[in-house]
Amino acid sequence: MSVIRHPGVLGQRTRRRLVGLAAALTVAVVEALAVSLWFGLVITARTTTTALTGLGILLCGSLLRITIFETTITDSAPPLTLERVGTALTLTAGWVVWLLLAEFLGGVAGVLVATVCLTGALTAQFCFECYVFHSVTPTLSAVTPVLSAAVLALGAAALLTTAWFVDWTIGSPFAELDAGIIAIRIETIQLAALVFGLCAFLAHQHRFQRLLEPDL
Repeated sequence: MSVIRHPGVLGQRTRRRLVGLAAALTVAVVEALAVSLWFGLVITARTTTTALTGLGILLCGSLLRITIFETTITDSAPPLTLERVGTALTLTAGWVVWLLLAEFLGGVAGVLVATVCLTGALTAQFCFECYVFHSVTPTLSAVTPVLSAAVLALGAAALLTTAWFVDWTIGSPFAELDAGIIAIRIETIQLAALVFGLCAFLAHQHRFQRLLEPDL
């Protein structure tokens, strides 16, 4: 009845929902590209150059992700700030520690322990971002940061699992064209990147929905 009496409420909620979906999709694409590229570089080539390149990609992706988050939540896009750089650095550090911990332990235990630790680190990261950019401190009973972090950590676990334990490739027959011979090759790490991107979308969509539509 309140929506019928105030039709503008429905339009406002719809607009917020669309903004949240668009922001979640954009953030998911940015995070999936940054994390997957960094992860692929680090596990395929153990050199200082690739490590620094991957770290730069991860940091730039984290900074862009946080910028989109800040712009969506605050409806503004201020110049580069120390708060934004600081949150990007903590997010980047969380991913690096996750991979180092998984490789240090190794095997299934490494994947499980690293996933649990990443869930905790991302939960703290999401709470920190809300406090810095939204002036909101989630209570201990709030499940949104934990749930979003857990979904994103599961996507990261898919990257580790496929890189360490799954080794198969889907390839199409060779096709002759005027430009030459082509074939489609799909590897498991590429499918894992898609899974990670889907998990990132679900995680951030839940976050944005709760932040933009707190009354739901």
